[in-house]
Amino acid sequence: MNARNEIAEAIGINLPHTVPGIEYRLLNSTKEEGYTRQLIEYDSYGDKVIAFLLLPEILDKNPAILINHQHNREHHLGKSEVCGLAGNPLQAFGPALVKKGFVVLAPDSICFEERRKHAHGIEPLPDNSDFWQHYNEMCYRIIKGDSLMKKVIADAMNGITLLSSLPFVDNQCIGTLGHSYGGNTVLFHSALDERIAFSCASGSACTYANRMINNVGIEMASVIPNFHNKYDIYDLVSCIAPRQLLIVSADDDKYSRDASYIVEKASPAYLELNALHNLYHKRYQGGHGLTKERFDFIIDWLNSTGKHGME
Repeated sequence: MNARNEIAEAIGINLPHTVPGIEYRLLNSTKEEGYTRQLIEYDSYGDKVIAFLLLPEILDKNPAILINHQHNREHHLGKSEVCGLAGNPLQAFGPALVKKGFVVLAPDSICFEERRKHAHGIEPLPDNSDFWQHYNEMCYRIIKGDSLMKKVIADAMNGITLLSSLPFVDNQCIGTLGHSYGGNTVLFHSALDERIAFSCASGSACTYANRMINNVGIEMASVIPNFHNKYDIYDLVSCIAPRQLLIVSADDDKYSRDASYIVEKASPAYLELNALHNLYHKRYQGGHGLTKERFDFIIDWLNSTGKHGME
């Protein structure tokens, strides 16, 4: 059994992902300058996922991308933030990429925005209920021998299945992107899903070991029983080889503190496959939050990579 299959087994994911094409229901459609934003819903293992599907004006073998939103202790924001409708404008990757010709899928992750119980829209619940709902989703799974990461990855895989079933998408040019919590999802998902041709993980490449030494919190989905007994984040990056990966980190970002070490540890896997040129690391000065400089670099890299596919 190879490392990818071992990690998938440790999380409880069955490989390869064999869910047939996913049908979605159109809830509404809005014409924006240069693209159309569709609000859709689809099933993911019995759960209803609400997402935005952004469509460029020209649809003909387009590259596509799954955008995973951040956490930022704002459970009331998910797909709306990465689509520029709420929150931080520097999280609005969706409009920037659809205007470059990408088909964009931006779903709510479990416990965020419209996937919160007893909540709708982008208003936070009172009494810190959003946090406790997320915490409970983790706990309920762990006591059953399951994990929240299994659900997050399974949902993300279904997102790729949905994109790959669209007749106007180039199935060889499907990627994924995320910052912070979204970047964590990118690293785990891309390691296990070989349909993903290119990935960008921002503000998320930090080993479990480094987090524990420096007393840095571990996001709830990343709490996987026994995982760190054998694996760390560089093992995920090694499994992404030889596909293209951009890691974005910053000197004062505790959530990407040892990204350089992760890249160093994963480089032999890329080198063995003659693909070291497909592993990119961009280090910035500053903290965890995205800057205009980082945002623009990520968009430019994805545009170049998605348009040209694997080298």
